[in-house]
Amino acid sequence: MTKATHPPFRRALFALIRQQPIRYAWAQFLWISIWTMPILVGLITARFFDQLVDGTEVTSLLVLIAATFAYAAGRSVFIMLGMRNHGSMLFRGSAAIRRNVLQRIYELPGASPVSESPGEIVSRFRDDVEHVILPFDLSVDIAGAGLAGVLSIGILMTIDTTITFVILIPVAMVGIVAIQTGSLVRRYRTKARETTEAIAGFLGETFAATQSVKVAGAEANMLARFTALNDERRTMMVRDRTLTAVLEAVFRSTIYVGTGLVLLLAAGRITTTGGAGITLGEFSLFVFLLGIVTDAAYFSGMFVARAKQGAVSFERLTSTLRGDSWRRLFERSELNLDSEPPKPSRQTHEPEPFERLELVGLSYTYDGTDAGIDDVSLSVGAGEFVVVTGRIGSGKTTLLRAALGLLPVSSGFILWNGERVEDPEVSMAPPRVAYTPQVPRLFSMSLLENLVLGDDIDEEVLDESVYIATMTRDIEMMPEGLETLIGPRGVRLSGGQVQRSASARMFTRRPQLLVLDDVSSALDVETEKVLWERLFAARAGVATLVVSHRQAVMARADRIVVMDRGKIAATGTAAELQQTDETFRAIWDGTAGAGGR
Repeated sequence: MTKATHPPFRRALFALIRQQPIRYAWAQFLWISIWTMPILVGLITARFFDQLVDGTEVTSLLVLIAATFAYAAGRSVFIMLGMRNHGSMLFRGSAAIRRNVLQRIYELPGASPVSESPGEIVSRFRDDVEHVILPFDLSVDIAGAGLAGVLSIGILMTIDTTITFVILIPVAMVGIVAIQTGSLVRRYRTKARETTEAIAGFLGETFAATQSVKVAGAEANMLARFTALNDERRTMMVRDRTLTAVLEAVFRSTIYVGTGLVLLLAAGRITTTGGAGITLGEFSLFVFLLGIVTDAAYFSGMFVARAKQGAVSFERLTSTLRGDSWRRLFERSELNLDSEPPKPSRQTHEPEPFERLELVGLSYTYDGTDAGIDDVSLSVGAGEFVVVTGRIGSGKTTLLRAALGLLPVSSGFILWNGERVEDPEVSMAPPRVAYTPQVPRLFSMSLLENLVLGDDIDEEVLDESVYIATMTRDIEMMPEGLETLIGPRGVRLSGGQVQRSASARMFTRRPQLLVLDDVSSALDVETEKVLWERLFAARAGVATLVVSHRQAVMARADRIVVMDRGKIAATGTAAELQQTDETFRAIWDGTAGAGGR
């Protein structure tokens, strides 16, 4: 895995350009044309005024009016094409970054894909991506404005070198101010993003724990914390936006002062008799092109400031990749914006018959603790029902997560039918394995969408899975059946319904190995009994690996594995372990805690 680095932000801009080279080249052509076309108007206007003063034949007014309308129509077409292409280019760039970040998160170990809270991640997806795209947006204007400014200065140099050099003074001042304030811009933007992310993270966690807050009577304390975070964010956002506004004002004011000085110098040198000085047409050309030069300077200053701010967001997005290269942000992604997106497909062919899963010497330790598993080996054969049990913190859940590739083990390996599994996170998934965690996650969609998760599930398989999970009666009582919206994280369902819905989702995959982590903890004894009876009746011979401390489950087990302090302490049937293992007897009698990791 490539070590995360933070290269100069210009490399991120070049990567965005390489992501869409044709659209970017087309954008450059259009906006360079849009920026440089007014120079032609300035030259025509200058010629017109010189003709008026010289008394030579003046171009027909009707011709000038027609030419003006033709120019306006032509430039409008270019602007329309430019905006259409530009909007598409920026959207594709930001959408690709978001897709790449999300794809990277899905690639990370499923038990700990990110260290930030959901609210903080949403803040990065929403705001930091936009702050990276903004300098990319301005880069097109910089090219067009810069070329137009250089051409304008070249034309003005042919008229009066001294006045043209005076024009360059405010332009240089804008550049100096932009560079000198760069570190301050960066520092303020970093603080503003950090405080915004803190608010988003706090809100995300609060909304997910509203019940806990109310039960603890901590509403006032939570509001006070929210107020404190808001005050801190307000202070930093005011500083950040004030600095940006001040810089814009300084850039504009510097340009305006320079413009006034230039006009005073030029007006004093107007001549209508020829010889030294500048003609009325040349003066009008100075006035006209001066606006183009000053706009180029303004956009250059703003580009430098936005690039400093964008660099902060670029580094924050890179850190979200958890060790992958920053280049991952800008990989080309097929977004299917111009066509119907392809339907997701899952492996449809039947995998080779399942014979045995073997875990050999698996070890994993949680960062900053000594908790985890150490050199654990066990196996599950075809048709076996294996139960893992133990006290709280003994490593039961950690073992399942490590076996499924959801945690990156420090040592050990996995064998499937005698062959080593090189990428457990990919291989230990349907149609081989399906998993229901201790705390299932449902989405704010319909119950049906939660069960199929985008897959094309046969209706007969779906009905059978719902039946096995004992959800048939519950669905009949719902106002819209399977189409009923269940709210964020399934909030409209009871704890038992959430667990049974997650179980039904697992059953629809018809895997060769079922892995369940204390899935019946929120079920009453009778419902649990029915669930297991229906499962074994409908899926006779399916291999099952279960974490549980329930007597009804352990009594059914072909083999029970007792965990203690991250190791296997004992193995055997329920009858055998009652005679030989003190820890198991305590679990069987209900005198030992058996939840958690």
